Amino acid sequence: MSDLTSPKVNKSDADWREQLTPEQYHILREHGTERPFTGPYWNSTEKGLYRCAACDEPLFLSDTKFDAGCGWPSYFEPVKPGAVTEHRDSTHGMVRTEIRCANCGGHLGHVFPDGPPPTGLRYCINGHSMVFEPV
Repeated sequence: MSDLTSPKVNKSDADWREQLTPEQYHILREHGTERPFTGPYWNSTEKGLYRCAACDEPLFLSDTKFDAGCGWPSYFEPVKPGAVTEHRDSTHGMVRTEIRCANCGGHLGHVFPDGPPPTGLRYCINGHSMVFEPV
């Protein structure tokens, strides 16, 4: 886990607020979380690519999406190595691994070691942190 990774896209808070919806801003810039089963994509089965809602960087392919039953879109791996960065998160009385967009540093969600093969990982992602590009 690296808390020293610097994002490639740096914008002012005012620029982020202007670009993002209030929900996107809360999740991506303030490390918020949408309630389960309320955000976009949690039950989507459409084929395509999920991109960061802040910087449009590719994050996850629909081929790696699975139904984890948790109410958030879940994937077993990012679109490519280095697409996301991992950071220690000790908020809310627990220790988790936070996932951020490697390109802009936007908060996406968390990764857990209870996913399916081949990785055994579950990238649990806030739907509002992404935009979907169908293929």
